[in-house]
Formats: sequence, C-alpha cells, structure tokens
Amino acid sequence: MGKSLYDKVFDKHAVRKLESGQYQLMMGLHLIHEVTSPQAFAMLRERGLSVAYPGRTFATCDHIIPTTSQLRPFADDLAEQMLVELENNCKDNGIRYLSPEQGEQGIVHVVGPELGLTQPGMTVCCGDSHTSTHGAFGAIAFGIGTSQVRDVLATQSLAMGRLKVRRIEVEGRLSPGVYAKDVILYIIQQLGVQGGVGYAYEFAGSVFEGFSMEERMTVCNMSIEGGARVGYVNPDETTYGYLKGRPYAPSGAAWDRAREYWQSVRSDSDAEYAEVVRYDAADIEPMVTWGITPAQSTSVGGQVPEPERFEEADREVVREAYAYMDFEPGSAIAGKKVDVAFIGSCTNGRFSDFEEVVKHLQKSGKRVAKGVRALVVPGSQKVRARLVEAGYDRVFEEAGFEFREAGCSMCLAMNPDKLAGRELCASSSNRNFKGRQGSPTGRTLLMSPLMVAAAAVCGEVADARSVFGVS
Repeated sequence: MGKSLYDKVFDKHAVRKLESGQYQLMMGLHLIHEVTSPQAFAMLRERGLSVAYPGRTFATCDHIIPTTSQLRPFADDLAEQMLVELENNCKDNGIRYLSPEQGEQGIVHVVGPELGLTQPGMTVCCGDSHTSTHGAFGAIAFGIGTSQVRDVLATQSLAMGRLKVRRIEVEGRLSPGVYAKDVILYIIQQLGVQGGVGYAYEFAGSVFEGFSMEERMTVCNMSIEGGARVGYVNPDETTYGYLKGRPYAPSGAAWDRAREYWQSVRSDSDAEYAEVVRYDAADIEPMVTWGITPAQSTSVGGQVPEPERFEEADREVVREAYAYMDFEPGSAIAGKKVDVAFIGSCTNGRFSDFEEVVKHLQKSGKRVAKGVRALVVPGSQKVRARLVEAGYDRVFEEAGFEFREAGCSMCLAMNPDKLAGRELCASSSNRNFKGRQGSPTGRTLLMSPLMVAAAAVCGEVADARSVFGVS
C-alpha cells in the first residue's frame, strides 16, 4: 500500500519515537512574530539556552503593527515594546528579521511563501494557528503554543503525535463568482468545526489542481477552522512555477535536486486514507457565515437556518449564535445591513485577492455606500508595493475604500483597527468568534473578498454575482 504526503514527510522528519507514543519531529522552518515569541525567548534565557539553528528561524511583525502609519515609535506603548523585544531577540540570537524599514514586513503566512521560504516536503511551524496556510505547498505545517516555540528554538524539534489523513476531493467546475474562500467555508459547513480533530486534510481533485497557489493558501489557511491540525495540497507544476526564482528557493543544480525530492513526497496513487469525502463543485455557491463559528454559514441566497436543522448537541451554540448576532431563524442572510467592510488577512490579503476586486470595481464604477467604513489592508509590504505599482490603490480610494499599510489589521484587532459596539462587519478574514474584531459585542460575517466588496457598495449583504454582473 502506498503512502500519503503527510506520512512520507512525517517519517522523513521523525527523529525517534518517545515513550509517550509521540514522535520527536524535526522542524525544517520556524516562523516567529511579536506576540507568541517574547515569552519563549524569556524561557530560553531562564534556562541558559541558545537558539539551536537560528538559520531556520525567520521573524516578522504582523499582529500589533498599525496600518495607518508605521512610523516609530508606535502610538501604542505596548505595541512598541513588543516590537522592540522582537528586534532585540532576533539581534541577540542571529535570527533573520523581515523588517518594515527594508520593505520586507508582512503577515507571517504571506511573507514566508512570497520569499520562497515555504517549500514542498518541509515541516513548518509557527506560534500562530493559521500556519496550516503553508500546507498549500505540500508541506506539513501547523501552529504551536508558546512553550512549543521555546522547544523549537532550543532544539529545532518538538513532540508530536501522528495524525490520521482525510482526503477531501472537490471535482468539477466552480461557477463564476465562486472562489477558494467559498470552497473552504462550504467544506467546513459540511464537516463541522470539530470534524477535522485528529486529522490532516489532503485537498485533492480537479478544483484544487486548477487553483493558483494563492487560492490553495486560502483553503489550507482555514483547515484549522475545521478542526484539522494540518491541511495540504500535493505539489505540482503550479507549485514549482510559483517558487522558481524566489529569494530563498533553490537554484541551478540545487533546484533540480529539490524538484526530484518534491515530486517524491507526493501522495502515492494507492495511498491509504482514514477517510475520503467527495464534493461536487457545482453545489458550491458564494458563502456567508451567519453565526459565531466558521461552520455556521449559508449560501448568499440562503437563510439563517432553523434550530431543528441541527443535531441536539449543536443546538445550544446555535441558539447562542442567534442571540449574539441578533438574527432570526428563517431570515434571509442577504439584506443584512453592514457597518464595516474589511478586505485583508492571511486568508485573503494577497495580490490576486485585491486584483479580482479591482477588476469588478473598475468595470462597474460602484462606490462604497454611505455610512460604511471600508478597509483594504495588504498582507505584506511587497503585496502593497505591487498594488501601488499597478495603480490599484487609486482604484480603491476612488471607490471609497481606505487603502492601508500591511498588517493583520481587523482580522483580530490586536492593533488600532477594531469594531465599535454592535457594528456588523463583512470580512474576508478567517474567524467570526465573539469579540474577534475588537469589540466584545461586534459581529463578523465571513465571505470572499468580492462578496465583501459587494456588501461595501450596497451597505448590506448582497450577491456579488448580481452586484457586479459576474457571469
């Protein structure tokens, strides 16, 4: 019987089996940022330890960085302290810091791929739950806690149990106006937020094979929202084409050797899986969340579901969602008034996400509705520079959007970009948890970037296909 990519890469990086039944797993790439690393470095100092392999660790600032002005010192004293701590820890330990001053800063899951740091067949970890993004390259990539950040800094390895693998196939052709974000929201709706617990998700089928790397990253990014620790797509020519020529990608003879290895870790045609599930692309429509978990979603033409549609065990959180969101069961999701529209995050903050929106804004000439605050926040300084070079910043601004500096922004509001009071936000981010966007009573509707743009120009949830004439 053949093996999956997950099992191949896991076996290649397993140092030994521990008495606990877990494995000591070597980490090929460790990414750090300003939020979960300071305590880890402090624990190293307390033990008199140094960073074992500083060349395998890369740092950036993303969660706390303001998006209006990045001039130092930051207006927020705590944010300034956190960044100073990151800078000092990198300097003291010989770690490469991707700094704003050099135009390298960005969300950790955007800058890693764009520099070619993330490669097939790697193990990748970061003190951030959305590290699963990097699985788009055929890597085993996962988030870790602060104590594990310490362990990886000290040993370049950590203790980890082996996951089961569920293969998720989506075959067919997506309808116009249906995007990668809709696909992953649909999958999470079908399998649930706990459905992936104990699993790695292997995304396969004609839809994922046809996706660009940026689309694959969107899907893998939200694997964690379905409970999976890991989500990945097997590497192929699309992967190699994206990587070739990037700063940290191999070149010359090393490129040929790397490609041979990358090909070898692809799942075998006779690989064994714990489960295989299949979906038809034709069944997927533009999706919108209506509740307080990413699984609580419906198509844009659908309704907030009645409680009877759910299993008894799920009804308590469903009733909690109705009360928090102030939505009536049976009411249409379209037409819900929005106060804020946010396009960005590690899920949908890449160049192609913004380019798709710009294309439809230019064609339609539509502008942000009165009373809606609309933010466009690139995922990295390099993405922002490309947008400016293409003149897309002017398109957004002329349409009434605020075009910001790079950062996590309103995805989690550990920076000045926050909701106020009961504001309702149409967001291209990845979580709609209570208080996620900065206000303890603020509300979030997850959707694709073009759907966010449609909500922004209409002042309410609307089908982007009809708003922008997508066909």
